[in-house]
Amino acid sequence: MSKIKESSQGLRYKTLIIIVSVVIPVVVLVLFNIRITSLPPLTFLPPIYASINGITALLLIAALYSIKNKKIKQHKLLMKTSIFLSLVFLVMYILYHMTTNPTPYGGQGFIRYLYFFILITHITLSVFIVPMVLITYVRAISKMFDKHKKIARITFPIWLYIAVTGVIVFLMISPYYTY
Repeated sequence: MSKIKESSQGLRYKTLIIIVSVVIPVVVLVLFNIRITSLPPLTFLPPIYASINGITALLLIAALYSIKNKKIKQHKLLMKTSIFLSLVFLVMYILYHMTTNPTPYGGQGFIRYLYFFILITHITLSVFIVPMVLITYVRAISKMFDKHKKIARITFPIWLYIAVTGVIVFLMISPYYTY
């Protein structure tokens, strides 16, 4: 009986993860093509959401430290906060792009190629991190700790890379913003 309940719960989570993992990138793409002209450009948001990325990176490192030191409650709180901050980042990022014209990168030579490499890997991995974070989280709350640990070892460095490169991308493009 409990196997059936676990199986149906797992199927619900799997279905929800698939839906969320598809809906988020599609909604982001759609919203990027919508301009809200009735609002002034929200040019103050990039430093805020870049800071959120930086804080998220620090929280992820603290969460890893916590779990390695068997501070499970602290780890849970740090991970939930990281997920929440990632959602806040996403909302701010979308709002910024819906109200503000894109900023072209003005760097030249090698730095330009480096910028676009970092940006492209950041964006590409951002799409794939959504299902990875959700699967990792579901395995934790479902007390499937062996499976949680296995995927967390892959999810963590990718999520950390995304958070850190979000800050780097901001720092590299910020001289070209028009405020």
